[in-house]
Amino acid sequence: MDLRYSEEDDEFRARARAWLQTHVPRSPRPPRGRAAADFDRAWQRKLYEHGWAGVAWPTEYGGRGLSALHQVIWYEELARAHAPHHINTTYVALMHAGPTLIARGTQAQKAYHLPRILSGEALWCQGFSEPNAGSDLASLTTRGVVDGNHVVVTGVKMWTTDAQHADFQELLVRTDPESRRHHGLTWLICEMRAPGIEIRPITTMLLDEHVNTVFYNEVRIPRANVVGEIGDGWSTALATLSFERGTGFIGDQLDLYQRVQRAIGLAQQVRLEDGRLAIDHDDIAERLASLKADTMAIRAMTLTSIAETDRTGVPGPKSSLMKLMVTSTHKALSELVGGILGWEFLEFDGDRTSHPWTYDFLWSWVFTIAGGTSEIQREIIADRLLGLPRAR
Repeated sequence: MDLRYSEEDDEFRARARAWLQTHVPRSPRPPRGRAAADFDRAWQRKLYEHGWAGVAWPTEYGGRGLSALHQVIWYEELARAHAPHHINTTYVALMHAGPTLIARGTQAQKAYHLPRILSGEALWCQGFSEPNAGSDLASLTTRGVVDGNHVVVTGVKMWTTDAQHADFQELLVRTDPESRRHHGLTWLICEMRAPGIEIRPITTMLLDEHVNTVFYNEVRIPRANVVGEIGDGWSTALATLSFERGTGFIGDQLDLYQRVQRAIGLAQQVRLEDGRLAIDHDDIAERLASLKADTMAIRAMTLTSIAETDRTGVPGPKSSLMKLMVTSTHKALSELVGGILGWEFLEFDGDRTSHPWTYDFLWSWVFTIAGGTSEIQREIIADRLLGLPRAR
């Protein structure tokens, strides 16, 4: 990849920056609930109507058909403008389900779902993890019985983000009862209003209920909603997880740089107990410099990742390396800011707007689990990138 920006790239950045200056919502996103989901839908609809949805999606599915580098520029400008991005109820639809359908879906599935995803009309959630199958996803037991033109699903899914607001779900079930591990799984499009689905919210340390337990009691899903082939769902799920850990985290990767910049600004304003500015303490200044260097390395890794995705259509195992780096950097930054702010940092009432640094700190723990735990990412790196023996 040529890392020099062309005149066309610079013009695209200028147009994106000008549009965002005018259209970024002036009121903060509601912290939770239906109001937050409605805010996300409205923002996505505005992006769609003004031609900024699906920058790198193919034009035949409603995108702009631009390069992955243009997508990176767009994310950089979103972060610069403090605009809403994909840590919201549209994330799974745009960054998991949509790319998976483009890569593996039928023409009918693409024609129906992709325009609705881009316009914000349809929100999605992910039905992968279970009470006894989180990091070890291949041990899932939710059952899917093929019955004529339907797959009848019974079981439980756990930690399902925004299930109560979603219209559809990417659902992974076991359709071969005799199968083990990665074999005999099927990836389904599940309508979240289908009879037999019960959603129970879980209150988290963020003082919200954005994750849920979902129960399936003989939910009948049309066989036409199978993505890929029945029994070959692990292959489709790997594509989904690759997008989640690779291109799905691009916005977070690039936003980290802006967070470090804000932390530097904070250190230049806050005085510690000895009366000196935080930035005048050598250890704090050195840690901030190291974090800034890490975010620059993450950006380089991001560009490498999108170049690979341009070649293959799906992010490779290097996405786990990038996800692990983002997670550790995010956590280290939050802990450093906590040390600068002191007792003030411990105040949190669930409102991200009034306590943004505390909210980010709590989310930094979520990142060590969401999208695959840090331990799993290390296993993938050791196995698929370094060729080391698997852990026993």
